Amino acid sequence: MELRDDQPTQHEVGGRTFLVADVQPLDVDGVRTVGVGVGLWLLGFLLLLPFYGRLADEGRTWWLWTCLAGFGLGLFGLEYCRRRRQAREARDEQLDG
Repeated sequence: MELRDDQPTQHEVGGRTFLVADVQPLDVDGVRTVGVGVGLWLLGFLLLLPFYGRLADEGRTWWLWTCLAGFGLGLFGLEYCRRRRQAREARDEQLDG
């Protein structure tokens, strides 16, 4: 698996050149960000669950199932981010050692 961290130092858009600042990102692996998103999808599902009858009457049960799908897909994304973080840490250990 190849993980690329090299980023361009400048971009050319419409004949203009923009320089990219050398700033470290806050969340490199995305585990925390995806975890928060998964939690919010689950919270949305749980908050809508007591209103299932009203949602069914108005034809909006898709709101509930969208939250459930977001939660389920988010779990896959969370596992992907965790594995990516582990692969990056293993690669860094090999480069240091």
